[in-house]
Amino acid sequence: MSQSSNKYKFLFAGGGTGGHLFPSVAVAQKILSIKPEAEILFVGRKSKIEGKVVPKLGFKFNSIWVSGFSRKFTLKNILFPLKLIISLIQSIIINIKFRPKVAIGSGGYVSGPAIFGADVMGAKIILLEQNIYPGVTTRLLERYAGEIHLSFEGSKKYFRSKEKLKFTGNPVRENLKKIDRSEALKSFNLSPDKKTLLVLGGSLGAASINKAVADNLKKFNEKEIQLIWQTGKNYIDEFKKYSTGAIKTLAFINDMNLAYSACNMVLSRAGGITIAEILNLGLPAILVPSPNVAENHQYLNAKNLFETGAVLLVEDSKLNDELWAKIESTIFDENKLENLKKKALNMAKPDAAKVVAASAIKLAEEL
Repeated sequence: MSQSSNKYKFLFAGGGTGGHLFPSVAVAQKILSIKPEAEILFVGRKSKIEGKVVPKLGFKFNSIWVSGFSRKFTLKNILFPLKLIISLIQSIIINIKFRPKVAIGSGGYVSGPAIFGADVMGAKIILLEQNIYPGVTTRLLERYAGEIHLSFEGSKKYFRSKEKLKFTGNPVRENLKKIDRSEALKSFNLSPDKKTLLVLGGSLGAASINKAVADNLKKFNEKEIQLIWQTGKNYIDEFKKYSTGAIKTLAFINDMNLAYSACNMVLSRAGGITIAEILNLGLPAILVPSPNVAENHQYLNAKNLFETGAVLLVEDSKLNDELWAKIESTIFDENKLENLKKKALNMAKPDAAKVVAASAIKLAEEL
């Protein structure tokens, strides 16, 4: 199909972190499953996660020069205006060449110039917001958007244009599913007769969670709780010495479906992707929000879910005092686990990717 005759042309912009990238990947894959003739282009930074992941998934990728503006004074900030101007020019050129019908921004500073460029070229704009408190880029782009898809209903109060808002949920990958628990446990060489806790701190790892788990290893052993412990690549060298038959320390878990299926409970940071996956699979979870993120958004995400009874919440500063008691009082209590599972599933939005994809296709057909 020639470029000019294909009305299904979609530009995706978002990245810097997996939390901004993977929701848009889920939507792009869903669009292709509905309209195999669709043309898709991702815009991001070559040096960030999108530059590594997107080409491997078989999507076209263009890089722009933009970088974030540091809240602390750094020499990099002096270059910020120049980088922004060049990124805007690059984005307009990319959009002139590709001519998208619809552009989907999923957050991170990289989405700003790319989505602005798409708007200049007359594309319809969709924004995805993963956190309860919208990021700076989403707030700046609000005026250009026709639709803003939210992961939390509580986000609505932070936007001016209420008519653009849709409470859709956070799009997750299509192949997210639970498999037979005993099969999953076998893949980790763990026993089906013992309780299993899955520990996640993001791909790099979470120092405070790792330390709290290490400090409680004697209690985990005494209570015969097995651990699938993703330390993150920054911490594996420090914590791999704790590996035993019942404690599996891993830098990274390649197949999250196996890990989710094997566990009775999850201990995790409160990033958007992990939250969406926990809710969609109905996994009992203790969330420990990272204190090192913009606008404290992980705490706001976790607090919102805690108030509905869908998760348990431990603040990072209270890990040493509260973590073990929370784990022990929950993981052996079938009623508590079942209640968390039900409430999590009530909050889930498993069709989010499908809803956004259908919206994008509809907008493309209207042009």
